[in-house]
Amino acid sequence: MSTEKSNDIEAHATAPATRPDNVSDLKHEHEQQHLGTLNRDLKSRHIQFLALSGAIGTGLFVGSGQVISLAGPLSAFLAYAITGANVFCVVHSLGEMGTYLPVPGAVPTFATRYVDPALGFVLSWNYWYQLAIGVPIEVTVSALIVGYWPNSVHVGIWITIFWIPMVIINLFPVRFYGEAEFVFGAIKITTIIGLIILMLIITCGGAPNGDAIGFRYWRNPGAMNEYLVDGALGRFLAFWKVFIQATFSYGGSEMVVVAAGEAENPRRNIPKAIRRVFWRILIFYVLAIFLVGLCVSSEDPRLLNAIDSGAAGVAASPFVIAIQNGGISALPSIINAVVLTSAWSAGNAFFYASTRVMYAAALDGKAFSILKYERFGVPYLCVLATSLMGLLSYLNLSASASEVFFWISNVSSVSTLLVWTSICVTYLRFHAGLKHNNIPRSTLPWAAPFQPYLAWFSICFCMTVALFNGYDCFFPGRFSAKTFVPPYINIPIFVALFVGYKVVKRTRFVRVHEMDLWSGKAEIDALEGTWTVPVPRNWLERIWLWLA
Repeated sequence: MSTEKSNDIEAHATAPATRPDNVSDLKHEHEQQHLGTLNRDLKSRHIQFLALSGAIGTGLFVGSGQVISLAGPLSAFLAYAITGANVFCVVHSLGEMGTYLPVPGAVPTFATRYVDPALGFVLSWNYWYQLAIGVPIEVTVSALIVGYWPNSVHVGIWITIFWIPMVIINLFPVRFYGEAEFVFGAIKITTIIGLIILMLIITCGGAPNGDAIGFRYWRNPGAMNEYLVDGALGRFLAFWKVFIQATFSYGGSEMVVVAAGEAENPRRNIPKAIRRVFWRILIFYVLAIFLVGLCVSSEDPRLLNAIDSGAAGVAASPFVIAIQNGGISALPSIINAVVLTSAWSAGNAFFYASTRVMYAAALDGKAFSILKYERFGVPYLCVLATSLMGLLSYLNLSASASEVFFWISNVSSVSTLLVWTSICVTYLRFHAGLKHNNIPRSTLPWAAPFQPYLAWFSICFCMTVALFNGYDCFFPGRFSAKTFVPPYINIPIFVALFVGYKVVKRTRFVRVHEMDLWSGKAEIDALEGTWTVPVPRNWLERIWLWLA
């Protein structure tokens, strides 16, 4: 390649406001987007703690107990490790696009630009639901966790106590949310690190009871449990069954990129946060599950169906069970309080992210235009919509409604898989668009490693789990609405909304030569010079800047 041609490509890649001639005359729906007027008030430390701890809640602290109970400690460890690898692929795929164009909402916006406006429409509502339903789930579990301490307060009052502060915080400018997440994130990170160390001490015999557990529970009752049938097939079926619960535990891990539209210096802070997702997965999920699986028997009855049955939620946390079995008397209540704050914090993170996804959908014409209304950098009507979703928490006040709520929360996991699949499909189109326009990935603000192979792996994994996670309903005598509807209802809804929007709006698949890779990028580029990178003056500041 000649020097002149090389320079032309470089100039084209770094001149974001310039469009090729064959794009300038196209008038597609996705070209009407703008970036909105939300304030970039999330500082680096807010983004880093959101990346490290934002989605960590009851899925890890409580739901992991159900995984160990059903599948056994080795199967639980493998399921969380493989699902964590998938999350790594998803976050890196979205992160490259989000760093190139850090806009509010991100996911449906990119799908509209690079794939099809119909996919942007479906993702706008599907992704909003996936995040918004996390609010009543975490509020409900918070109310159940309080039951660990004997009290006579009605569960409806506890639900109100936990729900109202979420609404209030999200009515304030985003920096208030950032500070709240920073505080609760610090508590979660400190606790998880402490629990990992404590689980290692317990399994090595350092607890007051002096019992060195080692791999005892891997030998008896066994490392891999059986499900539905005996033998190797039964162990595989149990292993496969828990992938959906592992998905629920990781759900929302990509929220750090959703927050890019309100982040200071996003092209520095978002890649920095994404790189830390690997360590969060490895340490906070995989290592924690491995160690707690050593300390608790999969046959412990306290692990079973804590949330679904309405029992005191933290009583089923494998971490608390391990501490109680080790004879440590003071810690269970302390850990209980931390699990409570973690559940509430995760719900608050879901609340924030869902409002930004809906706001992005309104900007993109995929939701009611009135939802674009905002003041002081807050999309108030989007906050109202998510607040109304939080009212589903009160379904748990009656037994029959709890059954419906259980269905809704299970659908959330399948919705997560569909969103992750769509993110990676969108990335593949973005990747193809860069190649067609001769934009080297080396010129991007941040290029994810191992692409596009990460995206292809995630697509195959997510679709396989989504299609086969409800396999057990087809076993003789097990088919019912409860076993069939939650695993599969979201798939036909997703397809119907996609096809319906295409028919009504007559959208068409975005070709690579039509992709809008430039609109809005000039606004972001213009802000690049307004942020300064802090320079540490001593080793304490160097450590702090590495953390934040």
